[in-house]
Amino acid sequence: MSEGKKTPFYEKHVALEGKIVDYSGWLLPVQYAKGLVEEVHDTRRRATIFDVSHMGEVSVKGSDAEAFLQKILVNDISGLEDNAIIYSPVCYPDGGVVDDILAYRINSESFFLVVNAANTDKDYAWFRENVFGDVKLQNLSPEYAQIALQGPNSEAILQGLTDVALARIKNYHFLPKVFLAGINCIVSRTGYTGEDGFEVYCGNAGASALWDALWEAGQKYELNPAGLGARDVLRLEAAMPLYGHELSSELTPLQAGLDRFVALDKEISFNGKEALKKQKADGLSRKLFGLEMLERGVPREGYPVKAGEREIGWVSSGSYSPTLDKFIAMAFLDPEIISPSTEVSIMIRNRSYRARITKLPFYRRKK
Repeated sequence: MSEGKKTPFYEKHVALEGKIVDYSGWLLPVQYAKGLVEEVHDTRRRATIFDVSHMGEVSVKGSDAEAFLQKILVNDISGLEDNAIIYSPVCYPDGGVVDDILAYRINSESFFLVVNAANTDKDYAWFRENVFGDVKLQNLSPEYAQIALQGPNSEAILQGLTDVALARIKNYHFLPKVFLAGINCIVSRTGYTGEDGFEVYCGNAGASALWDALWEAGQKYELNPAGLGARDVLRLEAAMPLYGHELSSELTPLQAGLDRFVALDKEISFNGKEALKKQKADGLSRKLFGLEMLERGVPREGYPVKAGEREIGWVSSGSYSPTLDKFIAMAFLDPEIISPSTEVSIMIRNRSYRARITKLPFYRRKK
């Protein structure tokens, strides 16, 4: 294994017998002793704790902070209230994606951005390249640890560590100062699993104590750890895009089916606006669809998809779904010849396996 960066929780993963891999230059657990399938079930049925400290954090402050974000985000933040969060792709002028991020609004002159781990340096360079006016950017990534607590028992576990009524934190909202077991944290009702849950940020100094407090509080709720493998399967079941798979510099948010996060009617001329308007007017040659396997085969990234003898696209993400007990995939396909329940084939190791178009997401939790 190559020498990678360690999060403040590295020793916790080793003690819990996590299988450590190099992920975007970080040494992180891909799974623990119970295995990926049980980690997915634990998240859906009870709660799991994830180390997501590899994610990047950027502070945006100044009187022009909101105007700056309106320029670089394709979503519209003009109606975002304090303590609310918005998801948005960040695009190049040609409509390709720099990254997809979360923007936390503290107030009109202060925002907290959460970016993908592998893109942190690239994103920060892009922000600096596009900055204007009274805007101060600061890469806070080295200063923060981040824990995701996901699943139906998450609120009960977290509530045991604070007097703040967590039930009042709505989905995609946050509180910038919550003391959990005496440790000052940012707490948001967000996640990457399709379940109810929280993402918690704190300074590195308090990270180990925070993990221990969450772990102890969670034992009566059968809290277990979960790794990168389960996180990827959970987000696939919920049809959440992953940069490098459903989004990239070669793929646009419209192709990824993220139309609701692309504010083409936003007055400001944001990066990628004209290219995305043209793409929408001209029509898409490829668009993201869901597939479920009709034969037992594992659809992996890059596998070709065919309709008859004609190749019509490729798999962007695929795996076995423990929740649905079937093999599923997301794929970029030619929308002109695809309709609901269309049967196609996926080429797996030069053999054709039958699959069927299905609606996304594959899984939606009952509220």
